[in-house]
Amino acid sequence: MKKTDTKAKKLKDTMRPEYDFSKAVRGKYHRAYQESTNIVVLEPDVAARFKNSRAVNRALRAVLKAAEQAQV
Repeated sequence: MKKTDTKAKKLKDTMRPEYDFSKAVRGKYHRAYQESTNIVVLEPDVAARFKNSRAVNRALRAVLKAAEQAQV
């Protein structure tokens, strides 16, 4: 005899009738989302040196500009 997971059964029973996922496609927008989202997580010691994301972006642009000038 097969054991049933009572937790899964309870979750299934709470699904509202208006939520119909029968035609859903798993991961349909995953690739597009990854291409348009660029999240960077800073280490705590680095994050402590900046007030906000604008300050981080300014610092990174300065580094990129210096690197470009060094290559010329």
